[in-house]
Amino acid sequence: MIAKRCFDLVFSIIGFILLAPFLLLISILIKLDSKGPILFIQGRVGKNNKDFHIYKFRTMRIQSETKGLLTLGNHDSRITKIGYFLRRYKIDEFPQLINILKGDMSFVGPRPELRYYVNFYTEDDMRIFVVRPGITGLASLKYRNEVELLKAAENPEEFFIKTIIPDKLKYNKEYIRSRSFVFDLKLIFITIIKVVAK
Repeated sequence: MIAKRCFDLVFSIIGFILLAPFLLLISILIKLDSKGPILFIQGRVGKNNKDFHIYKFRTMRIQSETKGLLTLGNHDSRITKIGYFLRRYKIDEFPQLINILKGDMSFVGPRPELRYYVNFYTEDDMRIFVVRPGITGLASLKYRNEVELLKAAENPEEFFIKTIIPDKLKYNKEYIRSRSFVFDLKLIFITIIKVVAK
């Protein structure tokens, strides 16, 4: 949709301009808090099943991925002090404005997943790749407490693959069927309310 892409471009540029001082402050705090880069860059799967690099503020200690792909709870020992704050208010997602500008992502859409987990998708599940992945969406709102659910699971990896992924895909397919510019605006509004209300 032309309107959707124009919205993404205009508001990602505005976002960068307005948030520039804040983003600089966060970058400084990350460097002061722990060793490692400011940004966390990871491969994800996007529109048309193509790989791209997603950008986030780093919230975990370096080499944390060697201990597992999933984050278990908001108090995972791998998360840095500033990382707790960034994750709580979704500030770690702000660098994805870069992905939106590049055309990798949109403000609204299915959250981009790791290729490892996409390999578990069925042929019908692959329909979600007809749109750009988003910062927020139906599944994201449903599973905003995902890390706590994983922490409570006896086998987090199995629970994620067999329970969370299929349910997320159900919501993502619902978004594909119902998507419109107005629906996107509604989801953005709900997301802002949910984050502020934390």
